Amino acid sequence: MFSHGIMPPLMFGGMICFMLIGFPVAFSLAAVGLFFGGLGIITGHFEPGFLQALPLRFHGIISNDLLLAIPFFTFMGAILERCGLAEDLLEGTGKLFGSLPGGLAYAVIVVGAILGAITGTVAASVIAMGVISLPIMQRYGYDMKLATGVIAASGTITQLIPPSLVLVVLADQLGRSVGDMYLGAIGPSLLQVGIFLAYVVVLSIVRPKTMPPLPPEARGEVGWELISKVLWGMIPSIVLIFLVLGTIFMGLATPTEAGAMGAVGALVLAAMHRRLTWPLVDQGMKSTMRITSMVVFILIGSTVFSLVFQGMDGSRWIEHMLVSLPGGQTGFLIFVNIFVFFLAFFLDFFEIAFIVVPLLAPVAAKLGIDLIWFGVLLCVNMQTSFMHPPFGFALFYLRGIAPPSVKSNDIYLGALPWVFLQLLLVAIVIWWPESVTYWLDKGPKVDPSKVEIRIDMPGLPGGGGLPGFDLTPPQPRN
Repeated sequence: MFSHGIMPPLMFGGMICFMLIGFPVAFSLAAVGLFFGGLGIITGHFEPGFLQALPLRFHGIISNDLLLAIPFFTFMGAILERCGLAEDLLEGTGKLFGSLPGGLAYAVIVVGAILGAITGTVAASVIAMGVISLPIMQRYGYDMKLATGVIAASGTITQLIPPSLVLVVLADQLGRSVGDMYLGAIGPSLLQVGIFLAYVVVLSIVRPKTMPPLPPEARGEVGWELISKVLWGMIPSIVLIFLVLGTIFMGLATPTEAGAMGAVGALVLAAMHRRLTWPLVDQGMKSTMRITSMVVFILIGSTVFSLVFQGMDGSRWIEHMLVSLPGGQTGFLIFVNIFVFFLAFFLDFFEIAFIVVPLLAPVAAKLGIDLIWFGVLLCVNMQTSFMHPPFGFALFYLRGIAPPSVKSNDIYLGALPWVFLQLLLVAIVIWWPESVTYWLDKGPKVDPSKVEIRIDMPGLPGGGGLPGFDLTPPQPRN
């Protein structure tokens, strides 16, 4: 453990202690980095010249065009959160599935996936679905553990479904294309929706009394009026999804450009629902400013920490420790997923992505692990950071909008089965890597045995080939 000196383990332990105490992460990282940098200079473990790179690193963060996608997608989600789109989708879809046991749960999962594909923010999905569907579930006799669990879990699908902010950050930290990361996440996100729906199907058969169908007077008749209302909510959403994701996948726009188009599309949708007002735009801009500022400050703090950590050979210490784990790739993946799962009890996904992923990526690459697959796997794992105590933000959002009659105990216990389902997806992605890599463009396949190399030089006798380069046997002359 100490083969690369005592300073890297002490620095890593100091970072964990600071964050567990509860200091703001951005300032904790910068403080630990500067403190150990000064200590390393005094003790001779760190070269002062490394700190001269900090201004260039800060400039690189601010001038990173890829990170511009974060405020665009955040603004898009903030506008769509308040424009009435979720209300239309949930009301119509809930009536369509209302005749089935667990019909409202199906509607919440489907609408959660749609909102995830157009907003990219967990808070928007959980709050919108909680405000609308939780009172209805409570009124018609749904078990509160099931109701709160399905709402919180369906909101966290947003973190995995493109255009997720987590995937943008992971692509930047892993040095991979955002478009490839989005393509890789398609399979696991569809699997996650399918696993959630299958769980509700099983519960509706085993325990139908916990999720009764809506009475006829509540769901009304399924006619053209209801279908048109559902389509009115879905078709503009599908158009916006294509505008954002389709242009990225087709190579017509970068993620930043697609995010800008999505922000404009969100304003258009808000206008179509007659909710486009200045207070709406003002709230969206303030929310975007807070999240973007938080991301930039965490990036700056993590840059200070990582520069000093690497200057003390911390990256070699991490690599030596993880590469020597028993089991090779499998042992590394098991350790990393357990480590990230427990870190998610205390850190949110931004902090894990900026602090831990840069330390793990070089080891994964050295072990021959595809970094797109590795990034999507980490994203699937980090879904759980929203669902388990003590800092499950999806549970906090739900507690904030739930009526007082809903107990906090029901919210936390109701989340546990869904955390298990998310971990089940982690196991599936490890066991079946093609769930991620199938969607990626692998490029044209070339058979090396059929490659022919010819170098033609016009003007030379016989049509030109330099002696020694034309491998065909000489032909007899007449």
